[in-house]
Amino acid sequence: MSHPIDTANSSIAALADSHAALGAEVRQVRKARQMTLKELARRSGASISHLSAIERGATNPSLDMLRRLADALDITSDWFFSRRPGRGPMERTYVVRRRNRRVLNMLYGEDAEDLGLRDELLSSSIGGDFMMGVTTYDPHSERTNYPLYQHSGEQHGLVLEGELELQIGTEVILLGEGDSYSFPAKIAHKATNVADRPCKLLWASSPILFPKDVAIKAACDTRKESRAGKG
Repeated sequence: MSHPIDTANSSIAALADSHAALGAEVRQVRKARQMTLKELARRSGASISHLSAIERGATNPSLDMLRRLADALDITSDWFFSRRPGRGPMERTYVVRRRNRRVLNMLYGEDAEDLGLRDELLSSSIGGDFMMGVTTYDPHSERTNYPLYQHSGEQHGLVLEGELELQIGTEVILLGEGDSYSFPAKIAHKATNVADRPCKLLWASSPILFPKDVAIKAACDTRKESRAGKG
């Protein structure tokens, strides 16, 4: 004998899940920005207790509050709403279909035209110990004022298509299709595409930090110095 679906309880459960998912998104971005609840409260004009309730999924923030949180976290409010349909809760939570990949440029605050690359998140969230993504570099995507990066943790990558110029410290290395790397991210580094065709890179990084937050100023153009040394 079939039983009628309790639509009221189902709706309540779905609403609770959406609140929890939204709160998790806020918490993940805040932590990736290395920001405390106190700092986010100061920047957004909300109380610490209200922010804590939002992150726990205990309350649903207003649209105005979401905009204030997004501004405080230097992102757009669209990021808070992950669109990952699926048949079951595990698929919706942990599986990322190609068409539903999230563009990390939204978190960087730099679009592909300005940055010279498009970063897509392959991980189901940015709430873990590391994140995985795929980057598509435009041909000759290097920017003369582009900084080096340096942070704790590790960097790993595999060139799927094209060529990539990788700088680790003062050494410049040209990588081709199928080449991979891994190194401590405390060493200053950057990657650029100096070829005539796009380059696609599969990468993983820990901990979860955004490039603009770990950029450092290069004291000199070490890439040019390294090339000069080869001549």
